[in-house]
Amino acid sequence: MNILEIQNLSKTYGERKALDNVCLSVEKGAVYGLLGPNGAGKTTLLRIINSILVSDSGSVKIAGKEAELGVTSSILGYMPEERGLYPKMRVDEQVLYFGRLKGVSLDVLRRNMSEYMDIFDIAECDRHRRVEELSKGNQQKVQILSTIVHEPQLIILDEPFSGFDPINGQLLTNLISRLRERECTVILSSHNMPAIEEMATHIALVNKGKILLDGDITDLKHANKSGEIAVTVSMPISEELALDSPAIKSITRMADNKHRHGVNYSIRPAENACNNDIILALALQANILRFEEVLPSLTDLFLKYTGKFSADSNISTIS
Repeated sequence: MNILEIQNLSKTYGERKALDNVCLSVEKGAVYGLLGPNGAGKTTLLRIINSILVSDSGSVKIAGKEAELGVTSSILGYMPEERGLYPKMRVDEQVLYFGRLKGVSLDVLRRNMSEYMDIFDIAECDRHRRVEELSKGNQQKVQILSTIVHEPQLIILDEPFSGFDPINGQLLTNLISRLRERECTVILSSHNMPAIEEMATHIALVNKGKILLDGDITDLKHANKSGEIAVTVSMPISEELALDSPAIKSITRMADNKHRHGVNYSIRPAENACNNDIILALALQANILRFEEVLPSLTDLFLKYTGKFSADSNISTIS
């Protein structure tokens, strides 16, 4: 079941197309990474989903309902990139205030707030302080908690890692895991590729108002792999001898990795080659310490598609 359905969405500012016939489906319970360079159309898309902006054409449905401010606000939680907290208000009062705006009872909100503050490692003394007295990282935590305390079905976090160190990043991962257990769907819009790669199950890559990539991260990586195999062996080998195997098209020694013992090679298999034949050819010369298919990272995919985009580019979609 899809929690979010976007069909043929377009938005123009003057002569500039911010969104160009965008279609996107987000499965319930997924963690979706929304990626794209600055000016790609991500913020416009998020604001239309949240009924802050009106599209020129197309439709947005959330949990089967047309996205309208009075209809879908209770099942939606949106944290914009710009912080919107009341600096003089106490942390606990602020979180409860935003939850009450969604029509949820105080008892439910207090229970959720307490649990999520524990997961987010917010100290008891900080829960009663004014927001302006907190560090930037803790203010970001309060911003996120104010967005999710009513446990909406669809949660959208724009640049949620802002002000976070690696420890707080892991706490956010834990929090999102808890939300998924409750069948919440999360959309993360961020430039932090490693964090998105760790948390997200799916991605959508936007550039110049178009969706260039959309689907399961693992499927997209396999669809865009180069066919290269990374190998680490116990000692240098004869590349000429390795090429005697019909299974190996090319072999190149790579730079040593200070975090890994052994000698590294990049191998291009021959067409229809069997991995066992490659392994056998290498094992005749040295012990094999690592043998793995090289898959692109999210950064690789981002650079590949945003760097070569044109109006006639093909869109790679995995459904």
